Amino acid sequence: MKYLLLLSFCLLFLQVKAQHSDSSNEPDSIKKTVLATYYHRKFEGHRTTSGAKYRAKKFTAAHRTLPMGTMVKVTNPDNGKSVVVKVNDRGPYSKKLAIDLSERAAKQIGIYHKGIAKVKLSYTVE
Repeated sequence: MKYLLLLSFCLLFLQVKAQHSDSSNEPDSIKKTVLATYYHRKFEGHRTTSGAKYRAKKFTAAHRTLPMGTMVKVTNPDNGKSVVVKVNDRGPYSKKLAIDLSERAAKQIGIYHKGIAKVKLSYTVE
């Protein structure tokens, strides 16, 4: 009986240790509230930093530091609407602003006619 109890304890210990070591390998999820704006229509067709052409109808964004290709969930806290955009450009270059959204993304979450709006960002850093 003692051996069975000891074996059960050892198995439980190994299971907890394995779960702990797996969780340390998981990427960190970041959540921030920032100011956002959106690209003006005049940039349609211009090359972005990633080399892709800016298209107003795509769900893309510019961010100063996130790696190209990072998928960012952007939520308008005023109405709860969210959109997922792909970072493919650098900017915005104003230190007050954290992200530039494509026209379609801005319309989707309801900030298009506001110019600048507070949004919540959620993304994973590996």
